[in-house]
Amino acid sequence: MDIPHQRLVYFQVTIEAGSVRQAAARLNIAPSAVSRQLALIEAALDAPLLERSRNGVVPTAVGEMLLEYCRKRSALDDTFSEELDAYQRLETGHLSLTVGEGFVGDLLDTPLRTFTERYRGVRLDVNTGSTSEIIEAVVEDEAHIGLMYHERVHPQLRFWHSSRQPLVALMSPMHPLAGTKDGLSLSSLSDHPLALWRTGHGVRQLVDEGFREAGLRPQVSMQTNSLSVLLHAARSELTLTLLPAFAAARELEDGLLVALDVDCERFRRAHAHIITRVGRRMPRAGLQLLRHLERWMRAFNSLKSTGSEAPPPRK
Repeated sequence: MDIPHQRLVYFQVTIEAGSVRQAAARLNIAPSAVSRQLALIEAALDAPLLERSRNGVVPTAVGEMLLEYCRKRSALDDTFSEELDAYQRLETGHLSLTVGEGFVGDLLDTPLRTFTERYRGVRLDVNTGSTSEIIEAVVEDEAHIGLMYHERVHPQLRFWHSSRQPLVALMSPMHPLAGTKDGLSLSSLSDHPLALWRTGHGVRQLVDEGFREAGLRPQVSMQTNSLSVLLHAARSELTLTLLPAFAAARELEDGLLVALDVDCERFRRAHAHIITRVGRRMPRAGLQLLRHLERWMRAFNSLKSTGSEAPPPRK
């Protein structure tokens, strides 16, 4: 039904006023103009809309249906206006993020906590994935925003902000290497069992590239797709792992693990990235969240432990 909105307003006001003349007075137009608009609606519907009664004009059966339509349309307009107003004030909305598992702890403790406290009506969906899965989610518009570690070039990715987060060696304070003073060489790491992400994970790719460039092979004793498994393996004293320090922030703070620098330029150049799809129009809530994440990442300094902070290794 293609009837101009203003024409429907004339019809609704005529019913409410009880006559064409009264409706014209309310609308501040000539009665003939109201009659002409009503006639156009009747022609479009091929049915009369009004009939006369002692109390003025009343709707016919078709007029009743059209009046109900007008009221529902008006209610929908009001609801939409209210929802749009709330959305623009960031009181409602939905955002989806796909992030590397290592980001989750600090992400929930800091930027997402402050964002949700300020914008309580905005629902957040937070999913974890590997680098490839994060890129796919962002490119396929399954996620508004991605957080990933270790850059991977893709023509449809926009990098909003990047923060240098070196790959470090994480181990128990009782591990034989924990007392090393000046960082670790890849050669010394290759002599000890490592727990690593499965092949294909972004961090694992970085590890393999570093060892390959040094002409070495890591001694991989365990592979997993779980950050929790890697951290527990590192705490066991039997293995160590290679991760950005933020992935073990709580364990480092509690003294359960120590982090040592690794003498590898590729490891030192590693970054964490906030990404979106090129050309995607962000909702207002999304832009606000990006600003929150950027501020957080700018202050997101890599956590480090030095050999002097670790107790001497056990004999």
